[in-house]
Amino acid sequence: MGKRIIFHIDANSAYLSWEAAWRLQHGEALDLRTVPAIVGGDPETRHGIVLAKSIPAKKFGIQTGESIFSAHAKCPDLVIVPPNYQLFMQCSSALGDVLRQYSSVIEQYSIDEYFLDYTHSVGLFGDPVKAAHLIKDRIKTKLGFTVNVGVSSNKLLAKMAGELKKPDMVHTLFPDEIPAKMWPLPVEELFMIGSATAKKLKSRLIYTIGDLANSDPKDIKLFLKSPGMLVWNYANGYDLSPVRENRRIVIKGIGNSSTIAFDIEDRETAHLALLSLTETVGARLRQAEYCAQVISVSLRTNEFYSCSHQKKIHTPTDCTNTIHAVVCELFDELWQGQPIRHLGVRVSELSTNDFIQLSLFQKAIEKQSALDRVVDNIRSRFGSRSIIRSSFLHSALSPMTGGTVADDEYPMMSSLL
Repeated sequence: MGKRIIFHIDANSAYLSWEAAWRLQHGEALDLRTVPAIVGGDPETRHGIVLAKSIPAKKFGIQTGESIFSAHAKCPDLVIVPPNYQLFMQCSSALGDVLRQYSSVIEQYSIDEYFLDYTHSVGLFGDPVKAAHLIKDRIKTKLGFTVNVGVSSNKLLAKMAGELKKPDMVHTLFPDEIPAKMWPLPVEELFMIGSATAKKLKSRLIYTIGDLANSDPKDIKLFLKSPGMLVWNYANGYDLSPVRENRRIVIKGIGNSSTIAFDIEDRETAHLALLSLTETVGARLRQAEYCAQVISVSLRTNEFYSCSHQKKIHTPTDCTNTIHAVVCELFDELWQGQPIRHLGVRVSELSTNDFIQLSLFQKAIEKQSALDRVVDNIRSRFGSRSIIRSSFLHSALSPMTGGTVADDEYPMMSSLL
């Protein structure tokens, strides 16, 4: 077998780009990518964190992960849009569909990143760099957002290449280019080097990736323990890991929380608010094709007292009603009657839903699961408010909170997909 050719494809500011592309394709004049804008949290209450930012927002010092309140203080004209995970999953899937036209061996590394093994596609599409530009431009034309493509002989170097300069770029980083392109970079820019590890390395005068690559590997292993050899190998561009077809994205848990616009003071309204949160959690759980065995509830009072409670159930589930029943049970055990301003629902200990065994007393859940999927399908095609529970008709609560915007937004994106 000849030299491997690996591509790393990474959507630029994915959440914000996907939101911007959808809005432009549906008639909005403003491109969110051209103004200070972020995706994250609640635009009205300004609670939550920044999930993605535009390049103009970056110029104000806005960072991914900081609070929306802080970001808005830095830029009063900041455009804030809530996350829509249904839209994001559709865009991610559409990106994968384009890539499969260039190779049968692709690996989804995260919601906005893929690896593609181009080794056996050279005969079909020619020069790797020209093909990378072709892929990049086709994604931009067909899907409306930009990507970076890194090209190299292994996954590590392809990923590092894609990070060199953004957005909408193709970069190569083959072994003979490492000294010029990778070694001058700060050591914290090497994949797998976090802030704590970078601090340890810098305390030993290792400031760049080149410094690490040219250090004695025995010394690196001595003070970094088992990860030492891994990062030393990465600094030298060594990586033999294959592109894994059909690799599942590892998800540890799925959560949803919201600050309520008013104080909740009765159990019935709290249960309804929790149902609104659970609707989104259940839909995301089924979309990811997982079932959950641990269910958690958190609350924060109007005096900022926070607490949480969780329970492990006997049989993993993806059923909204089953999750909500446990959520309400946990809430009732937790709540002491204080006015509530914030509620959260989370599921964890996830497993694939292929071989879940139902007990004799749980056969009715099969019908409920089938109903859940019918509802999911209707909402994905016609919007989250196309079908709602009657209990929300005369309430002040949204039928689905978190992960979607509050309007009748985002029916299936035929123009995008």
